[in-house]
Amino acid sequence: MKEIYYLCAVFIKLVYRMDAKKILFIAQEITPYLPESEIATICRNLPQGIQERGREIRTFMPKFGNINERRNQLHEVIRLSGMNLIIDDTDHPLIIKVASIQAARMQVYFIDNEDFFQRKHTVCDDNGNEYEDNDDRSIFYVRGVLETVKKLRWIPDVIHCHGWISALTALYIKRMYADDPCLKNAKIVYSIYNDDFNTPFRKEFANKLKTDGAKDSDLKGIKADTSFAGLTKLAIDFADGVIQGSETINQDVLDYIATKKDTPFLPYQSPETYMDAFNEFYDVVLDSK
Repeated sequence: MKEIYYLCAVFIKLVYRMDAKKILFIAQEITPYLPESEIATICRNLPQGIQERGREIRTFMPKFGNINERRNQLHEVIRLSGMNLIIDDTDHPLIIKVASIQAARMQVYFIDNEDFFQRKHTVCDDNGNEYEDNDDRSIFYVRGVLETVKKLRWIPDVIHCHGWISALTALYIKRMYADDPCLKNAKIVYSIYNDDFNTPFRKEFANKLKTDGAKDSDLKGIKADTSFAGLTKLAIDFADGVIQGSETINQDVLDYIATKKDTPFLPYQSPETYMDAFNEFYDVVLDSK
């Protein structure tokens, strides 16, 4: 009798796992690899909480130069590295590293490149001036994540993006990766935070996206406005669901969200409620057209 109960339990677990949805987290920052912030804290705790609720997860962030590789035990994943990504007619090697958060029983994959990420700071220099090539860095990061997911042969059901460096994800999936079997059916959720940058992206930004496969009709807004608001609106245009990640966000962006009546929207959630609210929101987005 015990054997029958055991076999039934195993069968139930297998069925449950087959039905469990896969959630890919594309983060701008995660603690403990970077100092605590609203995004870094959420992106540390959310994947763990979602995994504990029965989902399968993968998590990515940039390997900024101020991340201590030895202390955090990062190591390169040779089988995933070695690809070159062309941005603005220049080849940039894609290096993939990984580390484990033992307490959460989860791995974090890092997108690395000497040209873009081996600097003393994340998005600004010593004087607080935002890096001029943050536009190229965002393109490289998003493309690097998506190419790595393809190499992993891991098909996400939902891709949850956090921070402006991940804002191009939905555009790339809907246009540049529209025929890719690993990515074409994924639903993209974009969380908007109070992490505005002050220096607009360079005017050539839209042309770089067009070179990668975006259509002119996709880029009307970003051609006119390469600010944080313009980039966020582009993310909203292609997202399947939008979350207000910070209690207060750019008002121009908030007004724009109100015009997107057909896009599921989750208002700001407190630290006590966001875990279950996000988990339920994934199902809302999955069920939407």
